[in-house]
Amino acid sequence: MSGGICFLSLVAVRSAPSDTAEMVNQLLFGDLVDIAGSQGSWLHVVSRHDGYEGWCDFKQITLLDEELPEQLSQSSRMVVTSLTATLSSDVLPSITIVRGSTLYRLSGEMFAGPGGNYHLSAGDAAEPLPGAGRLIADTASEYLKSPYLWGGRSPFGIDCSGLIQVVFARYGIRLPRDAWQQSAHGQLINLIEEIEPGDVAYFDNEEGRIIHTGILTGQGTVIHGSGEVRTDPIDHHGVFNRSQGKYTHKLRLIKRMTTG
Repeated sequence: MSGGICFLSLVAVRSAPSDTAEMVNQLLFGDLVDIAGSQGSWLHVVSRHDGYEGWCDFKQITLLDEELPEQLSQSSRMVVTSLTATLSSDVLPSITIVRGSTLYRLSGEMFAGPGGNYHLSAGDAAEPLPGAGRLIADTASEYLKSPYLWGGRSPFGIDCSGLIQVVFARYGIRLPRDAWQQSAHGQLINLIEEIEPGDVAYFDNEEGRIIHTGILTGQGTVIHGSGEVRTDPIDHHGVFNRSQGKYTHKLRLIKRMTTG
C-alpha cells in the first residue's frame, strides 16, 4: 500500500466512494493514511492512528513517497492545543487548522510536503506527553458546547467516541475509533465509587451493544457528546439528563486508560 497525509483542516471519510455517502470519520491536518485501493476519483484509505477505513476524494489527500509515511510516524510531533491555529509559509497559502491536528518535524523543520514548510504563526501546540486523569478531564471540557456530528473529530463537530479519541491522543494514548472498540482497552473499574477523573464510561443499548461513551470528571458527572458535548450527572444506572428528567444512557462499564 502507498501512503498519504491530510493537508487540509478537515477531510470527510465516507462509507462509500461518493460525495453523498455517509461520513463515518474525519481526518484532521497531519493524519497519515495508507491507500488500500481506489475507485474512480476516490481513494480507499486506512487511518494509520487507528486502522479505520473509508473513502476520501483523491483531491483531498496528498500522496507521499514510499518511505515518507514511516519517517513521519517516527518523527517528533506536536498536537494543536488551541481551538484553532494558523500555519503560514513564504511560498504556500496560510491554513487554519483545529485542535487535535498533528504537526511533524523532519530535520528540525515543520514538514509540509512538496512545495515548502509551514511555521505556526498563531495558536498553540504541545508535544503529546503523558497526562494524569485530571488533565484528561480538563481537556475534554475544552470541547463543551461543540455540536454533535456523526463521524466528527473537531471542536466544530464531534461524536462521542471521536471526543474520547482526540482527547487521549493529546497525551500520546492511541485508541480505536468506535466506542465498542475502545471499550476493549484499559483497566476495568468495578465500582463507580472507585472512579477517578479521566476514566471513561461506556454505555449499551437494549441488545447489550456498546453505543456511547464519555469521560468522567470524578465529581459525579460525565462529559459526553449527546446533541452537543455536555456535562451530565452519572451514577451506577447511567447518565441522568436533568432537562429531560430521565436516564438517557445505561452504564455498562468503566475503563481507566491511564496509570498516572
